[in-house]
Amino acid sequence: MTRTITPRLRTLALLFLAVAGALLVGAGPASAHAALTGSDPAQGVVVDKAPDQVSLTFSEQVSMSGGSLRVLDPKGKRVDSGEPSNVSGTTYAVRLVSGLGDGTYTVAYQVVSADSHPVAGAYTFSVGAPSETTVSVSGETVGGGVVGWLYGFGRYVSYAGFIVLVGGAAFVLACWQRGSGVRAVQRLVVGGWVALTAATLWLLLLRGSYTGSGAFGDIFDLNLLGQVLQTKTGAALVSRLLLLAAAALFIAVLFGAYARQSPATPDDGAARRVPDPGDTEEKRDLTFGLAIGGTVVAAGLAASWAMAEHASTGLQPGIAMPVDVLHLVAVATWLGGLVALLVSLYRAPAETPVDAAAVRRFSAVAFGSVLTLVVTGVYQSWRQLGAWSAFTDTRYGQLLLVKIGLVALLVGIAWISRRWTARLTDAAGSTSGAARSRTSRSQKEQSKKEWSEKERVAAAAKARGSGESGAGTKRAAQLARQRAAVDAARQKRLRDGDPSRFGLRRSVFAEASVAVVLLAVTTALTQTEPGRTELEAQAAQSSSASSSAADSSGALTLDMPFDTGGKDGKGLVRIDLDPARVGGNELHVYVQRPNGRAFDIPEVKIAFTLEAKKIGPLPVTPDHITTGHWSASGVQIPMAGDWKIAVTVRTSDIDQTTISKNAQIG
Repeated sequence: MTRTITPRLRTLALLFLAVAGALLVGAGPASAHAALTGSDPAQGVVVDKAPDQVSLTFSEQVSMSGGSLRVLDPKGKRVDSGEPSNVSGTTYAVRLVSGLGDGTYTVAYQVVSADSHPVAGAYTFSVGAPSETTVSVSGETVGGGVVGWLYGFGRYVSYAGFIVLVGGAAFVLACWQRGSGVRAVQRLVVGGWVALTAATLWLLLLRGSYTGSGAFGDIFDLNLLGQVLQTKTGAALVSRLLLLAAAALFIAVLFGAYARQSPATPDDGAARRVPDPGDTEEKRDLTFGLAIGGTVVAAGLAASWAMAEHASTGLQPGIAMPVDVLHLVAVATWLGGLVALLVSLYRAPAETPVDAAAVRRFSAVAFGSVLTLVVTGVYQSWRQLGAWSAFTDTRYGQLLLVKIGLVALLVGIAWISRRWTARLTDAAGSTSGAARSRTSRSQKEQSKKEWSEKERVAAAAKARGSGESGAGTKRAAQLARQRAAVDAARQKRLRDGDPSRFGLRRSVFAEASVAVVLLAVTTALTQTEPGRTELEAQAAQSSSASSSAADSSGALTLDMPFDTGGKDGKGLVRIDLDPARVGGNELHVYVQRPNGRAFDIPEVKIAFTLEAKKIGPLPVTPDHITTGHWSASGVQIPMAGDWKIAVTVRTSDIDQTTISKNAQIG
């Protein structure tokens, strides 16, 4: 029997790891759930004098520490003073030291969004005129690296453990009470508890490094752990651990006292004993108590996610959190019960296989879970997307489409499983009379054999003395065990040979395989920025950029030295773009010699390229106005972004060079 199940379980485990790994690799360093929607000074702007402070506005509340908001001068030295503070709503500011000189300054931020995900980024602004800076803004990422990967995998394991724990226990209580005495089912539920407990402890240790430095060595930093315990996410993880202690007590009762009242393989005495009405009522009360306690624990565990993630922030959190709890419990009841059914179909003892009635009951429970998922899923989709376009224009919407497709596929396979269940029930009904007759005859023959065996043993004992009697009794026990083993093997062959049961196994295994992929996609959704937030952030940034450009007095100025290599080939090109915004702009080009005097050269050409959007190069050929001065009007910039401005200068018939700089336009 072990040889039958091991390859299938190994297949499910490898499938889960493969899908989880693929999604983790494709997710990138961190999925920002709070987006930067505005700043003062704005990104890329050139201000006349140094501001007193720098303020950032996010799409939702964020958590900040002393180093969450840093301002660096062109040499990389910090020029912020004091800790950042919440100015109003979702706007946070940090004061700057006085007496800042001209040049390009870098603003770097690293915060934690209200739904527990780390967010980092950086941008530049200039005082007086842009300058070279030693600060790189490309490395401002958070939540990536080895620690980010381990944290993401810990989330997958925690969800899987929750689903197996809750779904397996629900399957036993609601569908197959005799399963409480089946060792394979016990291992499954206990394994879910162990996985969830271990993953929760692991996430608690990783949290400080995940939202901070990202260094593996900080995992066991007790100071960071103390800071984590004071956050909303830390409180949720600790609450989950306390609830898991209650879940351990639930499991002990379910597989202890309750299993003794619902034995998977009752002995002959128990089978022949007339049920005591008191025992039946006691079992009913215990079942009711376990159902109430298990529901409370399951809802509490689900709430530990709802109180710290997507549902806890944004639109209608008071409604979203209870809906999220219902959604998670329904997912666990359906998918976890499916795994428990699969294990029961393959690993239940031959003398007590999972029956058609249990499968029918699970089918009804799964149907109710699916209805709950549909209702809560529609609400969550509306809340997280906000527009139909978000389905295709955001990563969250694309993943949600994949999830919807997987749920539809799972429901289709479940319909096939229901057909096999009906066949199994029909087969069981048509053979029940013959089975009862065979059982009756078998019991009579067995009784005769046992009586004959007892008489033979007694005669042997009388003839050979007390010592020989002991040996005869031992031999009789061995024969009884051998007959029981042969009987169990025969029953297993009959059970495995049933085409209806084989078809049900195969369809349930297919369901479980799809469920593994569905679990991985669902977990990835919890780590992805909601479509509504992403679209609102894009709109806010676009509006902010447009208003900033409209309010700006005008010119973006860039100075670029050049050397064509030939005689009299050195000089300086100055570019003035006014008002440096989306739409029409006035362009002026000034060429100077190294001594600052105006310099006429044979040719000047300009090209604009927005590499992030694969736009350009957009060529501009300015008109010569006077000595060392060229101009072009109506230069069209199609969208805001970090544009590369390339200038080609030719100082003779053969000496020419192209120089470039990046600048934020719009």
